[in-house]
Amino acid sequence: MGILRLIFRVLKPTRKPRPLSRIIVFSPTPSQATLPRPRHLTGPCWVVDGDTIIIQRTSIRLAGIDAPELDHPYGEVAKSAMIRLCRGQMIRADIHEQTSHDRMVETCTLPDGRDLAAEIVKMGLAVDWPKFSGGKYRSLEQAGVRKKLWRCDARQKGRFPPGAGEYTIPA
Repeated sequence: MGILRLIFRVLKPTRKPRPLSRIIVFSPTPSQATLPRPRHLTGPCWVVDGDTIIIQRTSIRLAGIDAPELDHPYGEVAKSAMIRLCRGQMIRADIHEQTSHDRMVETCTLPDGRDLAAEIVKMGLAVDWPKFSGGKYRSLEQAGVRKKLWRCDARQKGRFPPGAGEYTIPA
């Protein structure tokens, strides 16, 4: 009996364990590459951070605003607020033809027509980025929000590039 088990183990094909996560890269086939892209996406979303969501496997950055990264002050708060706004909602993303860090840059709206970026700016958890919005959300910013979200403000002024080392709060 022992020899049969040994033979079975030797002859049995071994299966490698599947990785827990995979990165899937979709490359369009020639016929897909020539098809016109849809002008909008609609569906439930997965919130990544205060200014990034995923709809239908497409990573989307909200156009015209800057919210703190998750490891920055108020980053987790901004993400939680975005989750509360989007929970149970069908979000519509109108496609712009630009990308940012492999994400589509889009204007996203809630089913009642409210602009998702405007709502997060009104909450004081994101700031207007005039270079990309033309100042569209500046009037919605709360007083003193640029001091509160100083890293976003510094990044817009070129003093704090993404991925740079830790800085102290400016005086």
